[in-house]
Formats: sequence, C-alpha cells, structure tokens
Amino acid sequence: MINTNPTNAMRFRSKIVMTAVFSLLFAAVAGNFFKISVLDNKTYQTMANDQHFGSISISAHRGSIYDANGYAFAKSATVYKIFIDPESFREDMASLQKLIDKRNLEKANGTYTPVYDEEGNETNALPASSEEFREKAATFLASKLDVTADKVKEAMDAEGRYVEFKNKKVEKPVADEIAEFFGDMGFISVGSTEDTKRYYPQNELAAQVVGFTNGNIAYGIEAYYDSYLSGVDGRTVSAVDSNGKELPYRYSKTFEPKDGSDVYLTIDRELQFILEKHLEEMSVEHEVKNRSCAILMNPQTGAVLGMATYPSFDLNQPMELADDGMLLRKIFTEKKIDEPTEKDIEEYTPEARERQWKNKCVSERYEPGSVFKIITAASAIEEKTIDIDKFTHYCKGYELRDDGTDTPVRINCHELGGHDIETFQDALTHSCNPSFIAIGETLGIEKFHKYFDAFGFEEKTGIDLPVEMKGDIPPLVETDGRKPMSNIDLALSSFGQCETVTPIELITACSAVVNGGYLLQPYVVDKVVDSDGNIELKNERTVRRQVISEDTSAKMRTALEKVVEDNQAGNVKIKGYAIGGKSGTSQRLSEIDNTLDENKQENAEIQEYGASYICFTPADHPDLMLLVLADMPLADSTGQYYGSKCAVPCAAKILEDVLEYMDKSPEYSDLELKNLDIKVPLVRGSSLDDAKKTLLGLGIMEDHIQIIGSGIEVVEQSPKTGMSISKDGYIYLYTEKGNTTDPVMVPDLTGFSPEAVNQTIYAYGLNYVSKNIVGDQEDAYVESQSIEGGLMVEKGTTIEVKFKAQQFND
Repeated sequence: MINTNPTNAMRFRSKIVMTAVFSLLFAAVAGNFFKISVLDNKTYQTMANDQHFGSISISAHRGSIYDANGYAFAKSATVYKIFIDPESFREDMASLQKLIDKRNLEKANGTYTPVYDEEGNETNALPASSEEFREKAATFLASKLDVTADKVKEAMDAEGRYVEFKNKKVEKPVADEIAEFFGDMGFISVGSTEDTKRYYPQNELAAQVVGFTNGNIAYGIEAYYDSYLSGVDGRTVSAVDSNGKELPYRYSKTFEPKDGSDVYLTIDRELQFILEKHLEEMSVEHEVKNRSCAILMNPQTGAVLGMATYPSFDLNQPMELADDGMLLRKIFTEKKIDEPTEKDIEEYTPEARERQWKNKCVSERYEPGSVFKIITAASAIEEKTIDIDKFTHYCKGYELRDDGTDTPVRINCHELGGHDIETFQDALTHSCNPSFIAIGETLGIEKFHKYFDAFGFEEKTGIDLPVEMKGDIPPLVETDGRKPMSNIDLALSSFGQCETVTPIELITACSAVVNGGYLLQPYVVDKVVDSDGNIELKNERTVRRQVISEDTSAKMRTALEKVVEDNQAGNVKIKGYAIGGKSGTSQRLSEIDNTLDENKQENAEIQEYGASYICFTPADHPDLMLLVLADMPLADSTGQYYGSKCAVPCAAKILEDVLEYMDKSPEYSDLELKNLDIKVPLVRGSSLDDAKKTLLGLGIMEDHIQIIGSGIEVVEQSPKTGMSISKDGYIYLYTEKGNTTDPVMVPDLTGFSPEAVNQTIYAYGLNYVSKNIVGDQEDAYVESQSIEGGLMVEKGTTIEVKFKAQQFND
C-alpha cells in the first residue's frame, strides 16, 4: 500500500517556501506602508486635505509701475468678485417663503402691522413669493455683472457651495449695492471677495514699454518683470462634509495674499511726453508708413530716459487699434491688397493689433544708413587702418564694383556730381558714401565683421524688455545656405546699407563710441521695491566690454561735434550747447523685393527709406544721447524723406524741450557769445540818461536806442522787461505819457533766409530771436514764427523765428 502522507523533507521544504512567500508579502506591505507614510506623505496628505477642504484663490495686488519721479504708469485697484453659495441660497429661499407665508397669514388674520419710513415707504415689505424674488434677483445681478439672467439662474441652481461670477469684477459701490439688495431679505448666500484690477493712469504714454496684462497676455515691463510684480496669491480654505460637499462659506479660513513688488523705471514721464509729442508731429507731417520711434539714453550709464513708438495705444483699451490706420495700411501693402474690404479689415486686425503692441525700439530691425558711418569710422580709427589727419579720397559721385557679371554694380553718393577730394572730416560731415566705401575697404571683411560683432550688433543688448531682436549681416562663411560676405556687401555695409540693426542696438553702440569705448547694457528699470519697502533689485551701469580706446572715442566725439558745427543746416544746433551728431537716410532693402531695374539702376518709383538722426550733448562728455527714426516716410521729389529733413527737425524740437526741462545750463562758445541775444532790462521809471547808459552797457548799439517823445524820463519801453532781442535789435523808449503805443504789422517771414529776416524785421520796427541757428546761415530758411504774419503788435515786439535745413542730403 502506497503512503500518500508528506515526508518530513517535503514538510520542511513547504515551510521554507511558505515562510519565503509570507516574508515577501510582509516586505511588500511594509515597503508600501513606508512609501505611503514617509516618502509620499505630502502627496497623500494633500489628497486627504482635498477630500476634507475646498479652497478659493485670492489674487494678490499686483505691484505698481512708476516713472523715475514716482508718477504711476500702472496700478492695481481693489475690486470685488461676486459669488453665490447655491445650497445656502436654496436655504435662504426656503426661509424667505416661510416668512412670506407667515406674513400672508397675518394679513389674512388682520394682525399684520406695516412699518413705514419718513417718505411713506413700507420698510418691511416682502415680495409676493420667493420665486418672484428669484426672478428679480436674477435680473438685478445680470444688470450689475454684465451677464444674462439665465447665467445667474444657472449659478443659483448649481451644486456645491461656491460659484463665482467671473464675467466681471465690480467696484466697491456696486459690491455694496449687491450686499444691500440681498441683505434686505436676510440672505447670506450671496457675497463678495476682494480682487484686483489693473489700470494705467497715463493711458497711451510709454505704452509699448510699460505693456499690459490681460488674462494670460502680457507685454513690456508687465511681462519682463512679472515674477516681481505678480506677488503670491492667497487662499480661502473651507471644510467639506463626508460627502465632499462644502460646508457654508462662512466656515472657512483665509490666508492673506502677499502683494507684488513695485517697479521704478529710469524713464521720466515728462521726457517721455516730449518724445511722443514730437514723434507724432513728425510722423503725421511726413506720412510715415511703418511706425516711428525715438530713444533718449544716458550714454555713460545705459539708463533709458525715454523710449517711444508711434503710433501708441491706450493701455486701458489695448484691443483698440490706433485711429490713423497706419498698421493696417502697411499690412495691406505687404499682402498686395489695393482695395481692402470689410472682410480684409476683420481678418488682418488681429495682426495689426499684435504689431501695435510690439516695441519698435527693441523688436524690429532696419538698415541704419549713414548713421552707421559712426561705427565704420570708429572701427577704422581703432584699427589704425586710416590716419584721420592724412586720409583723402576723391569722390566722383559714384563707385563701380564687380559682382561677377558683365555689368558692374554702381553705388551712388547722395551728391551725384561728387564731392571731389574729401578728407576724413569732410567725408563724415558731407556723409560721402564713396569715401566711406574706401574706409570700409581699409578694414576688410574680417575686421569689419569683428567690429560689427564687438559693437554688439550680432547679439541682443540684454535690455530688460521682452521680444528683443538682434542685428544681421552677411556671414563670414556660408551659413545655413546664406552666401558669405562679398566685397560689394562690404562696400554697402560701410555706409549702413547691407546690415540691419535694432534702434536699441544702434544707440547702445553709438554710446560706446562717445563714452570712452565702453559697450554697456541698456536698462529701463532702475529698481524693484517689495511691499515692505526693501530693494529687491537695483540696476546699475553694466559694462559688457570695451570696444575702442579712450583716445579713439575722444577723436570721434570731436569729429561728430565738427559735423554739427560745419553743417548746422543739416544737424541739430542749439545755442549754448555743444552737440555732436550724424543723420542717415537708408534704403529699406529688407522691405522691398527688388530695388534695381534691368540695367542695375535704382528704380526710384519703388524705393522706401528709413530717415534717422542720432545726436549727443555735451560733446566732450555726453550724458544725453538721442536717436530718432522715421521708418518709411513719404518718398517724393521734394526729398523730405531724408534724415536731415525729416528726423533732424524732430530731434531738434525734442532736444530743445529736453534741455529746458532738465534745466541744463548753456555754455556759449566765443562765436555764440559774440552773437548772443540780449535780455531786455527794466528801464521804465529811469531817467533817459541812466536808461541809455544801462542799455549801452549790455551791448545795444546807440543808434538802435530809439527815443520817442521829448521828456527826460522813460515812462514806457518796448520790448518789455525780460524779453530778448538779437545783438542788432532795437529798443524803443517812450518819454511822454499818452504816447506809449505804436502798433505795427508783423510780416510773414516763412521761407526767408536769416539775412532776409534780419533786413525785413528791423524795417518793420520789430525784433527777432532764433533758438536754433547761429551766425550767417544762408542755407537755412524760416520754418515758423511765434506771431503770425499780418497781426498788429506793439512796435519793438520780439518775434521768435525757427529755421529749418535747406538742401542737405545724407
């Protein structure tokens, strides 16, 4: 008979197997327990909390943005989000219906006593039914929150303890009105929580710099410094019951938000206004097609004092396009849409809106034109490929360069007849393209590329603004299918026609040319201050590298100052201020498909231009540098698209206002002192002899002191005290009472040369002063006068005359 009982060996093996299995199971359980209770403790604790608690986010107050003087560009105001507790609302509705039923019973029994206010209105009146109140409440909330009554009813009927009306945040008076409406019925189910709303007190001022926030959209400073501005949201945490339903909203705990930090700009509100005002005037006058921009910077520190793009837009209504339609017209030109329809306008408005929000100063490239000659000249001087005291070049009006075909490329100078022999200073002052082609060729392709890179054009400047672009130039070697830089590319690049740069790159590079050679990192934010007053971030002068020597920089400052002094008609010249500058007019080759005809000649009918000007003051140690760009002004036969005729007058107006606002004291040269205007003193009430002695002491010529009457005392004078007259001006002294007015007519001086003004104004018995021209400038003409021609004024009255450049191209 076979024994089926297990042997001792089998029992032993079974015990070992079972022990091993149970050990493994125990280890798995213990390991999982350790993982849950220790390693994943926070995760499961959060899950548990989620089952026991509900939470509502409370927005932190976003930090403010201020200008350099503490004027607000962006602020957050307290507003209120309205919410409803649907379950509690239904309880309130039931309580209201019981109250109504009781009231109706009292009325039926004759035991109800109404209560009236002073105006005879019943203070304890109730609606006919709770349903009637529900309809009235839905209509009321809909009108206050800009939602439909159906949306309100959906919230009333929803499950849960909290439904927020997200369509609109309301101001405190509206929140109070809502609280009063429901409070009168004893309802506790409708309430409000604090929130914030962003608004921009300066509206369109510095719009592209400040930027805006709208949901997940952010631009400008609002985007770049969002981590500082946004703060940390708070939360209201409420308990939930075993079924996951929130307990009444009043059973909750609130964790207060931490407000965002405040950002202080380097930009001055008043300087920004000056930039935008004159930028708009220029853009409208010259019918600019592709926006204009201007930057005012301290070249010693990199701090941006003003940065403007025209057209701007209202930061409080960023979805609205600028009224002039410039951006849409530019898009239609690009899309070759000659007669846009309503459908076209609707389709391309979002694209135009996106362009409107972009900061042209940092986010768009253009051909810099002759302004880039500053960089070419500085590079050649630093490399010692030219001696500025010995350099000469013969300009015949054009240069021919072989491009590998049978017909060489003709590169013109703006002076088609040529400049003849040009020194270095002549070439810079006259903006001679052939001379700068020669200077560029002394550098060669590799060294030209070296300095293009060294001056920062192949990298972003690092300015604290989003969406910055960097410049572009043909590469040294073939890259990504792009042909390497050719000798023709070098020739064109030497005067700013083959490369593209951003305005912020150009003004930063030119700052390096005049500040001792130091390429700085520009910045628009001075500091960030947290809600407790602590400085979290402080921007200061940051040197990226030294590009040229102090000696080269000094030579360039002197040369650029001489450009202004030797060609005042085509530059910004203001009495009492040493200014260096350079204008430029570039062909916008990157915006045009083809600029040459079949004979490789420029097709004037399809040209677009960039008109620009850069200047700095004081010339020996500049702390102000200004760049103005009109991108694609109207190009016609009058040549008003040139930088000297479009950008220079705008820059002159900006700089005049800036110097006055900043209270920069003038320092007059010997020539200016010789031609300095005279401020008229008070001589009324003085004896005639004392008055004449005072006036002669100021430099007024004796025969220009006109005495009217036979008295011995001055009873009236013209011009009045405090007015200014030129050194050749006249003073009229009246010595008899009753004979102190002598009206004369103001002539129309528009278009007059300085010499013609001088002759005409005194013949009429008037005086004049000019703020923007010194000495004998026959190549200028009157652009405007302070008193309109044809008006009658008192004899001796001073007319302020503004001159404009005559014929200078760049």
